[in-house]
Amino acid sequence: MNDLVVIFRTHSDVEASIVRGLLEAHGIRSLVTSDVSHAVFPLSVNELGEVRISVREAEADDARHIIDTHRLDAPSGKLVRLRDEFEELQRAIGYRFKDRGLLEHAMTHTSRANEDVSGGVVDNESLEFLGDAVLGFLIADLLFHKFPQYDEGQKSKLKASLVSTSTLAHQAARLALGDQLLLGHGEEKTGGRRKQALLADAYEALLAAIYLDGGIDEVRAFVVREFSPALARSDEHAVMGGDYKSALQEFLQSRDRGLPEYRVIGTVGPDHHKQFHVDLVVEGATLAQATGTRKKDAEQQAARAALARLTSGGS
Repeated sequence: MNDLVVIFRTHSDVEASIVRGLLEAHGIRSLVTSDVSHAVFPLSVNELGEVRISVREAEADDARHIIDTHRLDAPSGKLVRLRDEFEELQRAIGYRFKDRGLLEHAMTHTSRANEDVSGGVVDNESLEFLGDAVLGFLIADLLFHKFPQYDEGQKSKLKASLVSTSTLAHQAARLALGDQLLLGHGEEKTGGRRKQALLADAYEALLAAIYLDGGIDEVRAFVVREFSPALARSDEHAVMGGDYKSALQEFLQSRDRGLPEYRVIGTVGPDHHKQFHVDLVVEGATLAQATGTRKKDAEQQAARAALARLTSGGS
């Protein structure tokens, strides 16, 4: 790097590392030097040693601005620590990290690690692996308790939908996770912050980071908050493509109850727009009624109403 300008000085190797990562996250490469001649980054600097960060002269003003906008205000003119750049994300996820390095690790894509010549940056792939397992377990546990009427196949299909790349990418986008990713220059230029695969991977890494930082109860609470709307929608649609009749039959059979009987009690309207009125009867008692433009639709809606009644504690 030619025409270098020193734009940051500190006696803290940790702060130097943070500043360097911040600059590189904004596409500015930097060089770290120290008064300690034998030091290797990450640096170990005594209280008299100074760490300097230099950038190209053409990028010096931009680099100073980035640093200034990430510093805490201090009445004294002394150097102060950088504010937590993930504060907004922690508010969004409803969890505050004790070890914020875990959160940074979770947000670090392999492209960022590969471009770091110091070798001190680790990508989030291991966290992603752990997060995938943690999420799979917690979703399976939620489905087991929320949908006792579903068989293994139905639960598996629903689980696959909830942990799919598209679903996780949607969850990540809702948290604006893409804005927090630490990417390499190439990935940044090719729109990495909007790529579904990167967002889904970062979401799983985030789950692992919460698990490692706070334990299973904290990550369970996060997953429940995050997936409750999706689980509610699943409850509305049943599984197997909205086949409420099959779901109701399996529910009744699992409890040794009689099979449902669908009775058309009347029709109204002209032939081209006829409405069917259906009663759903189980063991001689009417559990639900429904209307539809087709007999099949009316039966499905009656089964849906009966399922809702039975699963909410109705007889």
